[in-house]
Amino acid sequence: MVKVIFTENLKRHIDCPPCEVEAASVAEALAKVFAAHPRLGSYILDDQGGLRKHVMVTVDNNLILDRESLSDPLDQNSEVYVLQALSGG
Repeated sequence: MVKVIFTENLKRHIDCPPCEVEAASVAEALAKVFAAHPRLGSYILDDQGGLRKHVMVTVDNNLILDRESLSDPLDQNSEVYVLQALSGG
């Protein structure tokens, strides 16, 4: 199963426990997580379904390439990390 993990700084803003789902793409994995945690979806995705500017996603320690449709493929044992991009000095 694919593991979807959220960083601690996101957990300060919204409930986002780690989840395990069956999915073939990042979009499918996140859709299944958001079905169980609806408020999380609007925090991570914009109105068009792409990642918000302040959010980054990695699959097996590599940044995803498709921030708009989230089509990056997943293996059965992939780890998807969702993190809030930090800025400032």
